[in-house]
Amino acid sequence: MLPKICARAHISPTQPVGCIRNYDAFGCLFGVRNYANFRPVAASRGFPTDASAPVSARFAQLTEWYGEDGFHGTTWITWAEMKAVDWDEPAEKPDSRLHEYRQTPNGLRMTGKASWSGAFAAAVGLKAGEVREWPEGSEWLVRDTLYRSVTICRRDAVTETGEWQPVWEAMKELAAQHDDDNVRLVVWFDD
Repeated sequence: MLPKICARAHISPTQPVGCIRNYDAFGCLFGVRNYANFRPVAASRGFPTDASAPVSARFAQLTEWYGEDGFHGTTWITWAEMKAVDWDEPAEKPDSRLHEYRQTPNGLRMTGKASWSGAFAAAVGLKAGEVREWPEGSEWLVRDTLYRSVTICRRDAVTETGEWQPVWEAMKELAAQHDDDNVRLVVWFDD
């Protein structure tokens, strides 16, 4: 199942903005699946006791369906906190996943990130399932794939114009009516 992320106002709820699956953003903002190793902005705050009735009802319904252990990482963040984020702040250490690149006529193109690659493991002598931390900038060329250890910044994880744009626009519009501190994003994640 996909994690559900819905924008709601403290005062009057809006329609859900939609579902997003972006582990770098989840780690950066909420400390969930934090493979990129960010200092989370708003981790482990729990479900807000003063959440709107529709959000509380939906959370209660889903808890009834999936049980108390059906969710993790429940937290929230206000628009004021989002506006205060230093989007150029780097993660605390390199990404736990090596970034993979392929050569194209226009230069290197990132093709993915992986915690584990059989080809890479064989090339550097890792045992099956063995994971290591690699220093920033370490690189290995294995056949036609370049593996690189990279530290990303918040702006890389949560892009201004990407999949989060509808969330930011909804929060911004609500904040114009209700104040930055009175608009929050409430999130929870399923397994």
